[in-house]
Amino acid sequence: MYARDNAAGATDGQQQPTGAQVDTAVTALKMLADPTRLRLLWQLRDGEHDVGTLAAAVGAARPAVSQHLAKLLLAGLVASRRDGRRVLYRARGGHVRRLVTEALYAADHYLTGTPDHD
Repeated sequence: MYARDNAAGATDGQQQPTGAQVDTAVTALKMLADPTRLRLLWQLRDGEHDVGTLAAAVGAARPAVSQHLAKLLLAGLVASRRDGRRVLYRARGGHVRRLVTEALYAADHYLTGTPDHD
């Protein structure tokens, strides 16, 4: 899905995106449409965290956080690595981090009436 993070297939703004690119983007955006998953990605954009830390940060139960992280892993939005007995999660790449940041900043501009920038 979103897991391939390379520039080879990226659109340059002048050519139409392929069907596969659109489908992959739709999958990623659907994953972000859940409040808990969006909050998890916000936490993960600046570093690695384990399930317990994430559960406390987003105010959700550990099993629920684990389920959300599994979906985000399958969609390629997060990556994980094992550190002893713990599994650490992080946002996968700059595109994911910027997507989450921009979505929430756009929401803030809308809610506060702050003018958009170009």
